[in-house]
Amino acid sequence: MGVLSTASLFAATVTTGLTAGLFAAFAYAVMPGLARTDDRTLVLAMRRINESILNGWFAVCFGGALLFTLLAAALHLGAERRAVLPWIVAGLLLYLVVLGVTAVVNVPLNNVLARAGDDATDLAALRARFEVTWVRGNVVRAVASTGAFGLLAWALVAEGRLVG
Repeated sequence: MGVLSTASLFAATVTTGLTAGLFAAFAYAVMPGLARTDDRTLVLAMRRINESILNGWFAVCFGGALLFTLLAAALHLGAERRAVLPWIVAGLLLYLVVLGVTAVVNVPLNNVLARAGDDATDLAALRARFEVTWVRGNVVRAVASTGAFGLLAWALVAEGRLVG
């Protein structure tokens, strides 16, 4: 059971870290770069990104972060491992913020871009409806997922102290 609980915590930490890195990269590089482009470029680039991000690697990281963290929490319910549980639960709560913001803010805005089609005539209005709110939502996701990663990383350190 000890190996499985540590392995699940490690997997939760890695997948959460990869997800945090993705959202952070969008916050500090991708969206600031696209902000310097014209309306058509931003709209088309975000459409293509939204289409291509739905792949197995993203699913493993984004969904795996939740599943592995839930598994790690469940496997740390025993008395001998419970000292690590608060860190795992705190990381899980922050990751639930990521999921909530994704579902309520970012995905609906991605869907607005997709529904507009490549022949949308008022790209400036489409961009205005999308960009500021999407970027704010993504910054929240970046901060929350980075916090979750940090908490899970600390849980791994604490786990090592328990078994070491």
